[in-house]
Amino acid sequence: MEVTERAVAIADRVEAFVRDVVFPYERDPRARGHHGPADELVMEMRDKARAAGVLTPHIMPDGSHLTQRETAIVLIRSGLSPLGPLACNTMAPDEGNMYLLGHEGSAEQKARFLKPLVEGRARSAFLMTEPATEGGAGSDPSMMKTTCRQDGNHWVVNGRKRFITGYQGAAIGIVMAKSDDGACMFLIDLPDPAIRIDAVPDTIDSSMPGGHATLTIRDLRIPADQMLGQSGEGFKYAQIRLSPARLSHCMRWLGSCIRAQEIAIDYACKREAFGKTLIDHEGVGFMLAENKILIQQCALMIDWCAGVLDSGSLGTVESSMAKVSVSEALMKIADNCVQVMGGTGVTGDTIVEQVFREVRAFRIYDGPTEVHKWSLAKKIKRDWVKGQQA
Repeated sequence: MEVTERAVAIADRVEAFVRDVVFPYERDPRARGHHGPADELVMEMRDKARAAGVLTPHIMPDGSHLTQRETAIVLIRSGLSPLGPLACNTMAPDEGNMYLLGHEGSAEQKARFLKPLVEGRARSAFLMTEPATEGGAGSDPSMMKTTCRQDGNHWVVNGRKRFITGYQGAAIGIVMAKSDDGACMFLIDLPDPAIRIDAVPDTIDSSMPGGHATLTIRDLRIPADQMLGQSGEGFKYAQIRLSPARLSHCMRWLGSCIRAQEIAIDYACKREAFGKTLIDHEGVGFMLAENKILIQQCALMIDWCAGVLDSGSLGTVESSMAKVSVSEALMKIADNCVQVMGGTGVTGDTIVEQVFREVRAFRIYDGPTEVHKWSLAKKIKRDWVKGQQA
């Protein structure tokens, strides 16, 4: 993966911090909640990251961002622990929200909403997904049911949201709703009495604070100057946010799978069975060899997709290809690590078990694998039709 000297230097500092400071926190009881690590723990780690100079390392002091290819190596290193992205402030949904606000927010909006996120002093939530079982849009913003209407110098929002990651405990929200013009986005302070938490379900993953809440929004009044851009532009902003966000998930969880591979190798080289170490049994050694191949393939796919984004393209097709190929490969890597370690692999004695759970959930984040395959199939058909017409 080709990277600049500045990215390598930042990534090296991030890796040293994660290995030396964050790894020990993996045993902290505050890191093991059903709805993610406790905010107290997150802020404690961020204080140490701030002191070490690795807090929000992908955003420069002048507010500029690393390129996507540079970001890749930094986020991969931060992901060596499931707690690393939280400590370094490179975790979803904050990382994606910072990306969106940095690109589309006004000066006033950046000062009020972006600054505390970059400083790691606040968490945020992205209120887009709706309850599909109630006729809502699910994760398809083009089918948005949540409405917004203008009332003087305010907008009034009503609707339901589901699987809103990090909402509980968040200080900043980005709300997506539909006006007569189309989709809209608003920036809000949280909590707000007009938004009720209906449930925070227990889920298979547990890496992001605040869980994945179900919400009811009733007559939420938002000042007009807190709209992001113009009425009807929300779908465009959703694409801006979600294209790199999908790729960032690939980066972070690749880091975790690299760590799981390290743990599995150490186990296989020390554990003896049937007269020799596990790694000397072909069934085990071949799984670790397969993992090494898949890790390299994931790194190459991420680098290619990041390069497309850096070229100025939104990279919707490319991000879908990366999301599918990388998420499926990471699932195989994590599964192999569990299998190599046998009973130990399904216990909390190491992070391997958690990585397996997190990567399984990752195959659903930002639209499941099948949605991306469907999108790619439509592109294949469009290209075929154009070819026939040529």
